[in-house]
Amino acid sequence: MITRGDAQRPSTYIQYRKGLCDDCWGGCCTLPVEVSANDLIRLELITEEEAAISLKKVAQKLMKVKIIQAYHQKSQLFVLEQRYGRDCIYLNKDRRCTVYLKRPEVCRAFPKIGPKPGFCPYRRK
Repeated sequence: MITRGDAQRPSTYIQYRKGLCDDCWGGCCTLPVEVSANDLIRLELITEEEAAISLKKVAQKLMKVKIIQAYHQKSQLFVLEQRYGRDCIYLNKDRRCTVYLKRPEVCRAFPKIGPKPGFCPYRRK
């Protein structure tokens, strides 16, 4: 049986509407988060100079300190680390984003983009 709000199963997502995030458990924050160098700069994890010199070196540095788990050289996208193989590293114990004002573009655009555009894995806290 599939329960509504399973982040790994887009077929369980519900149509997004304003205010839905207010009492949600943060299911979207359990999806892999792909970020660009610009996102890493906004998050103050790297400088513009570091990004201009070598994204591969940036990836090595951030993997070492467990900020990212992967780097895709072809797309130049990084994948943020996840706690316990699931939660975004920036999700706190209350299931709220600790970097909300600096959050990556993919997070800003969700659920307009994502596994099922316009829908989200809402589940009440």
